Amino acid sequence: MRLTFYGVRGSTPSVSEENRRYGGNTACVVLTEDGEMPIVFDLGTGLRRYGRECPMDGSFAAVALISHLHWDHVQGLPFFPPIHVPGAELDIYGPAQAEGPLAEVFDDLMRPPYFPIRCRELGGQVTFHGITSDSFVVGGHKITARPVPHKGPTVGYRVESAHGSVAYISDHQAPLSLDTVADSVLELVDGVDVLIHDAQYTPAEFDRKSDWGHCTIEYALLVAREAGAKHLVMFHHDPGHGDDDIDGMLASLRETADKIVVSAAYEGLVLDL
Repeated sequence: MRLTFYGVRGSTPSVSEENRRYGGNTACVVLTEDGEMPIVFDLGTGLRRYGRECPMDGSFAAVALISHLHWDHVQGLPFFPPIHVPGAELDIYGPAQAEGPLAEVFDDLMRPPYFPIRCRELGGQVTFHGITSDSFVVGGHKITARPVPHKGPTVGYRVESAHGSVAYISDHQAPLSLDTVADSVLELVDGVDVLIHDAQYTPAEFDRKSDWGHCTIEYALLVAREAGAKHLVMFHHDPGHGDDDIDGMLASLRETADKIVVSAAYEGLVLDL
């Protein structure tokens, strides 16, 4: 089981000299395992980078697990080269929407005059599945989805196979108390090998933006500690944080992490379980 990070930024793409090492593309992480279809966590702008490594002969097939439909998590889809080739297949799972079936909502997101074509006009086959609190199997992977506190319908995912387990919680609204964790989140993270988690704010930033749908780096560590996760990967970096800022946040978190391994996600990071 291998995790490769293609986009690690939150809220909006942010590419500059100040964040060259960590990268400025938005959320996209790919899980691969021998003999299995790739599983893509979120379709942010990092998806285009992943597409450069994929076959362009119509043989591409994958499953995408979308946490929610905010722009930074879906805007990479029309710029993903393989899905423009007839024969390619992408099964997209994401939180059910009150506005209608997931396919219709995506068609509203990607249409003229905001974009030249609609989602249904892509060359490959894109199939949508609306979920809320579900468990399902894809090949040799058991996938669990549960609601996560955020702005609008949002889910997190747990993926398990014979080789390990990964939890993906990219956007997580922490309570003002910063001392309790939702049961649904703890269920996803329970004893997981790798936890990819929102770590957008410092405490001072959270004081100003406590209702913006995210959490502090310390709260991410609390989630990992409460659930017994082995490895915490800081993710969804704030667009205003440069490389030096993230270096400092990582060093601070490692000082109190005890036995939990802590990393900060960067574009090109590869983790083998």
